[in-house]
Amino acid sequence: MAVVVAGKRKLTYTEYALIPEDRNRHEIIDGDHYVSPAPTIYHQELAARLYELLRTTFGSTGRGRVLFAPVDVELTETDIVQPDLLVVMAEHDSIVTRTRIIGAPDLLVEILSPSNPRYDTVLKLELYRRAGVGEYWIVDPEERQVTVYARSEQGLVELPPVHGEVTSPLVGGTVAIQQIW
Repeated sequence: MAVVVAGKRKLTYTEYALIPEDRNRHEIIDGDHYVSPAPTIYHQELAARLYELLRTTFGSTGRGRVLFAPVDVELTETDIVQPDLLVVMAEHDSIVTRTRIIGAPDLLVEILSPSNPRYDTVLKLELYRRAGVGEYWIVDPEERQVTVYARSEQGLVELPPVHGEVTSPLVGGTVAIQQIW
């Protein structure tokens, strides 16, 4: 059921779950409904290569689960997203249910869309800061770079870029990313 905050009707997971499957990506941020078209072929190929990289780092070692879109992540009652990739560390596995993730994953990865990069770099960055996400990677296919935000006492802060590598506190070091391009 939608909630009303300060006179504004905000959508929740209940309404989100009623959206018919139409091959678009639907998300609810601060109770507002956002729709994005299906990703491009290159986007999907890049996501697959990132998945393999993360699966080798986390999944095959038993350190955590690596999942890819579409998977629902209910960060709050009125914030439901479908990140391109996510990692839930083994010690936080209780947030994984049969239908969705309920809570903040340890790592979220978004691959920028040329049509709306601001969506991932501003709106979702702020949401992930508020929601307590541990680490957020923004992948820019055009620039062939990955921007990493890591949780600190100040919230999610951008880490200095390293050419050809991603520095990740969650990984515990660097990850060579040049092979994903």
